[in-house]
Amino acid sequence: MTIDIYMYFEGNAREAVDFYSEVFEVKKNKIMTYGDQPTDSNVKMSESERKLIMHTDLVIDGTSLMFSDISTSMTSQPVTKGNAISLVISNDNKTYIKNIFDKLKVDGKIEMELEETFYSKLYGRVQDKFSNTWEIMYTGE
Repeated sequence: MTIDIYMYFEGNAREAVDFYSEVFEVKKNKIMTYGDQPTDSNVKMSESERKLIMHTDLVIDGTSLMFSDISTSMTSQPVTKGNAISLVISNDNKTYIKNIFDKLKVDGKIEMELEETFYSKLYGRVQDKFSNTWEIMYTGE
């Protein structure tokens, strides 16, 4: 069993995909836009909305991180940013951990600097420029 992550954006999912693919050095997968779906005469979309991402994903260490822009034509549910969920990256390579943290903090907000704690030799928490919270943890000796 796997648990994958779906992240929703307000028109900037493409920017997020580009950012995270660089941070984690993974390839971008096929992007499906709202304009790619079969047309439904009951749904009216602007040309800019047709270009928004309906679905794509990045595979990071075996976990699928999925992306979608919220389309106001398709749903009335807005994106709500909050602190109910954080994404955790655990790795036993200190260089990798430091590199990921440094990339995620660009234009973001450090909630806890990367430092030794009682549960990890290297742990930090950062909110990236998309307001997503990441916990970065070294799992080595």
